[in-house]
Amino acid sequence: MPTAAEIATIVQGEVLGDATILLTGLAAADAAHAGDLTFADKEPQFLSADAGEATAILAPAPFTSARKTIIRVANPRIAFAKVLPLFHPAQHFMPGIDASARIADTAQIDPTAHIGPHCVVGEGVTVGAHSVLMGGNHIRSGSRIGENARLYPNVVLCERTQLGDRVTIHAGTVIGSDGYGYVFDAGVHRKVQQVGNVVIHDDVEIGANVAIDRAALGSTVIGAGTKIDNLVHIAHNVTIGRHCLIMGQVGFAGSTHLGDYSVVASQSGIAGHLKLGPQATIGAKSGVMRDIPAKGTVLGIPAQPDKQMKRQWIAMQQLPDALRRIRELEKLVAQMAGKLGIQTPEPPSQQD
Repeated sequence: MPTAAEIATIVQGEVLGDATILLTGLAAADAAHAGDLTFADKEPQFLSADAGEATAILAPAPFTSARKTIIRVANPRIAFAKVLPLFHPAQHFMPGIDASARIADTAQIDPTAHIGPHCVVGEGVTVGAHSVLMGGNHIRSGSRIGENARLYPNVVLCERTQLGDRVTIHAGTVIGSDGYGYVFDAGVHRKVQQVGNVVIHDDVEIGANVAIDRAALGSTVIGAGTKIDNLVHIAHNVTIGRHCLIMGQVGFAGSTHLGDYSVVASQSGIAGHLKLGPQATIGAKSGVMRDIPAKGTVLGIPAQPDKQMKRQWIAMQQLPDALRRIRELEKLVAQMAGKLGIQTPEPPSQQD
């Protein structure tokens, strides 16, 4: 159990109150009990934490308390993320190979790696130091897994997939599945064999049930530090830059390039062969059909610059009232024309 002072050292904070107090857990303000540490970055949240049962609060300046120990930090959310592993350490896996695993003779498994039940490791595969295959993983021939990687159950790496160090892949994901490539020939769709691979750089995390296709030629690439949510599809020859955030249910068509530090929100679709510049932002449920410049933000279907799209949405909300006013004007014009003996065309019905 760490003390407030020990936690302050980890998060580069300052203790206001009892620095020797022991902290036994971590909890949200409304669920905290005596001994727990919580966090607050806004006044309403801090007042709730201060009135609750938590023993200490991670908080920014100028918040103070006469009742609680405060660990003052620049950013409570970042500090909270740093402290979490103290109270919820990652599961430890003992080195070794489970008796039910099938390991090819030419595979190279580091002695510190863990190969769980019913894993299949193919010819020429390399598994680096302290990496973990939890169980039911199928690693096809020629693949490489770096150091401190963690593959949750039923992850599949197809032929020649390359993983860097500290890569985490959650359950049910398939990396290097066959790219979707066909040409129309004599009335049929002829398969174009996909002979490339997937390269995933260091510190990437990939969610559950993600599919990343191998390239037709060359590599599909995921840049270092990128985080991919569940249920994402990335097609052949796509390149994702460094430190991007890809939310759930996003789909990338083939050969699109996403620049570094870009964000793609949930349920968006990106057409093929596009270039999305660094620090681009794509709003939720967007359909991207054109290139996006660096730092560009787009919304909607088809996706357009955010300010332009918002003006269109506002105009659509005003449309019923505008139609009502037009009908009233038409009636007024018809009445005035009738007085002057001028014939006017019949206004269209509301169903037209």
